[in-house]
Amino acid sequence: MSGKQGGEMPEAMQEQAQNRVMDLKAGAHVMMLDAGVFCVFHAPGQKPPSASGLPGVRVTRAPGVSSDIVEISTFEADGWMGGMNGAALVRVRRGPAGVMVTTYQEPESSQEGPRLQVMRLISGVYDANQEAEGQAAASASAEVIGEEGRDIVAHVQRHGDVKQSFGEWVGTPGSQLWVEGFAINTDRITTNDIEYQAVLGRGWLSPWVEGGQFCGSRGMSLPILGLRVRLRGEAASQWSLRVSATFTDGTRLGPVDGADDALEAESLAPLEAFRIELIPAKAEATTPKASETQDSDSQSKTAEKAVSKSASKRNSRSRRR
Repeated sequence: MSGKQGGEMPEAMQEQAQNRVMDLKAGAHVMMLDAGVFCVFHAPGQKPPSASGLPGVRVTRAPGVSSDIVEISTFEADGWMGGMNGAALVRVRRGPAGVMVTTYQEPESSQEGPRLQVMRLISGVYDANQEAEGQAAASASAEVIGEEGRDIVAHVQRHGDVKQSFGEWVGTPGSQLWVEGFAINTDRITTNDIEYQAVLGRGWLSPWVEGGQFCGSRGMSLPILGLRVRLRGEAASQWSLRVSATFTDGTRLGPVDGADDALEAESLAPLEAFRIELIPAKAEATTPKASETQDSDSQSKTAEKAVSKSASKRNSRSRRR
């Protein structure tokens, strides 16, 4: 019986293994950031990645930097930002500290690597007491998403998670405390039939998130700048949404249809509070819109004036006789 000894891999298996491994062009850079909160995002105007998902970029802590010094939050849990429309929130508690940015490209690609921009959102030194309070509040109520009788949970600056029902204000108008993230989970609508976004910057929204999932951040002292909510599927034919919002600069918007454009202040001030009303479709159809009510009132006043003028004319004619 013939065969190769010593654990050698047959040539056919070696060729098969080689065909399963693809070398990529990769480049790594380390950014040194001071204490504060930063947003790392794709520069606008870049080409979309190919079917392979490349080019792409990943943001991680630099070697030797511990998680208690640098915290990174991305839409994907592994730090992957893809090739366009991605972002990472970086909180540096004690700086300067290193953040590693690694780019990946196909070996024969002529497309340039992803271009990134870095924006400082919050400056300052890490406050251990404030962070401990925020984490304690978040951990104490992190499991309340979907609590019976409560439809919305939001993480509010210095308060942690707060829970409210549809029709109630989430956060406090006029409080000057911003909302950092939120989730919607109600037993009246399946999680697949409602989705929402957070405004992260001008013309820049987070990906759509389905019901029950948290949109935004916790414990990073990073506000969202607005929101957008919409219904899908069967729920869209049975219900409608009205959304109102207030912002830390005093701006008040709404109520507007939740499927319309996102609610955000012209100044891009942080979101302070919001209210989402869930309205049965039949009730909405029978409720006159504000413009319709105004038109009706205007018509009534015009008719009253016409009747008054007609009556005064008749009285005048009677006196002449």
